[in-house]
Amino acid sequence: MATNAEVTKNEGESAINLIRRFSKRVQGAQIIPQVRNNRYHLRTKSRAVVRKGALKRIARRDEIQELIKLGKMVEKPKRGGRR
Repeated sequence: MATNAEVTKNEGESAINLIRRFSKRVQGAQIIPQVRNNRYHLRTKSRAVVRKGALKRIARRDEIQELIKLGKMVEKPKRGGRR
């Protein structure tokens, strides 16, 4: 979604006035807040990528549980919990 703010120089208009008019047009079109909102926006991952990551986590969790049962890894104490 592209929003353009365009101004043309009028006769006898100084460069400063042209810049001021352009700034007002940009503010009125809400372009700067849109750009700032989208600055750190990450695109959504595809279903295949999400599933692949989930399968990796499940496999790693199973591997850790197996190592804990064999005594090759120390189980971490659970954090937090309800009081």
